Amino acid sequence: MKVITELISFTEGIKLKSGKSLSSFDLMIETYGQLNEKKSNAVLLCHAFSGNHHAAGKDEKLGIGWWDQIVGSGKAIDTDKYYVVCCNNIGGCAGSSGPLSINPETQKPYGKDFPEVSVNDWVNSQIMLMDYLKIPYWHFVAGGSLGGMQALEWSIKHPNKIKKAGIFAAAVKSSTQNIAMNEVARESIRKDKNFFEGDYYDHNVIPKDGLKTARMLGHITYLSEENMDIRFGRKFQDEESKVGQNIDFEIENYLQYKGEKFTETFDANSYILMTKAMDKYDASEKSNLDQALKEVEAKLLIIGFSSDWLYPPERGKEIQVAAMNNNIQSSYIVLDGDHGHDSFLFSSKQYSNLIKKFISS
Repeated sequence: MKVITELISFTEGIKLKSGKSLSSFDLMIETYGQLNEKKSNAVLLCHAFSGNHHAAGKDEKLGIGWWDQIVGSGKAIDTDKYYVVCCNNIGGCAGSSGPLSINPETQKPYGKDFPEVSVNDWVNSQIMLMDYLKIPYWHFVAGGSLGGMQALEWSIKHPNKIKKAGIFAAAVKSSTQNIAMNEVARESIRKDKNFFEGDYYDHNVIPKDGLKTARMLGHITYLSEENMDIRFGRKFQDEESKVGQNIDFEIENYLQYKGEKFTETFDANSYILMTKAMDKYDASEKSNLDQALKEVEAKLLIIGFSSDWLYPPERGKEIQVAAMNNNIQSSYIVLDGDHGHDSFLFSSKQYSNLIKKFISS
């Protein structure tokens, strides 16, 4: 599998949905495979909230790609057949312009002053990336969760530039409960003594406790109660594998471990930006959903997971009903999934076959 990692600078800048602009910006991208002569085999992968450009393979710093079970030679998204592109969204913290980047006006990291970003902004930056790579259209745009929202936005806003969309474990918009949970997570970060109102870079610290708590809460929303019972139940953690002395149960150990690992790689200001983008996305904000999907030309593959508490399968069904009302070629499938909301990240025979057949159909 041919893999290229590249930082691309866009000196023309971009105007954001918020009304603010970036005079220039960078996108960190990773590509897999090769573009064919007809330029008809390009696939765009859109990452979820905590993802990045590293979708497949192993990277020394970033580890195993977030969709490595799905993307690669001979896999569901076959890099021997398709030219696969993935970028770290602006506002992120894996190389693209974001809070950690230097603000050209102050010569210091943007920090909390990095402008608000949206799903619409990410798609617009991906349009610019598409032009840079000289790709006329995407054969397939896919993602899970916040990535699925981007795939949906692509099909709505740019119907002539996308043939097929994969919308997995996603929704037209976040529910009130989703927004509430995200706000509790953000507040845990803001209340950390090392947050310094977002200026923690100046103090050479990170709001680790708040960020850890936020991630732990997030992981609870990724699992349903039934899924937690199946995976952990009330089982006690083995003494030799405890991550802390005060831990009793396996579920405690899991959340502590996941929260701690997250603080080693993710930026707190990016956390706030990304969750705000998730909360504010609404595919039908200027109309009803039927009207919003009126111009869609792409074929849609909509997959939900029965164990997903964050975006349960009914949220995908809403998209399917609107697609049917517009005579859009679409398929809606509900799978069991062993990992709650995160099930879209993991391969199963049925899940992988669905994706593989949909792309090649």
